[in-house]
Amino acid sequence: MTGLETIALAGLVAGTLDITATSTLFALQGLSLERLWQGIASGALGGSAFHGGKKTAAAGLLFHFAIAFTVAAVYYGLSRLWPVLVESPFVWGTVYGAAVHVVMSRIVLPLSAAPKRVFSAKAFLIQLAIHLCFVGLPVALVVSHFSR
Repeated sequence: MTGLETIALAGLVAGTLDITATSTLFALQGLSLERLWQGIASGALGGSAFHGGKKTAAAGLLFHFAIAFTVAAVYYGLSRLWPVLVESPFVWGTVYGAAVHVVMSRIVLPLSAAPKRVFSAKAFLIQLAIHLCFVGLPVALVVSHFSR
């Protein structure tokens, strides 16, 4: 499998697991999935994303997967520099998932056009767990498997 194919698969797996976990949490709270996906789109489109219906929800899903592919590409690139990332995917995938979550929640989101939210430790920790299990770990496992 080529590097680009590995990145694509890792991004697809992590993006699917991440959006499924978060969508499930939203659904369990009685919140609409369209609203969740519009919330993702609001990072680029601002508050108007919540008035765009299915079009901005679809844009949110596209943005979500673009981010997932970027996260996978960065890990893949780093694994070429530091082979230990391939040799110990459980350790480094977990660390990477935590790093991705911190960067997204504490840097990217505050700098985006998304409406600002009050910090919630509970939400932060839930999303941290999702990023550990469903973003960093799958990316590292896919990259490791196809890099040996």
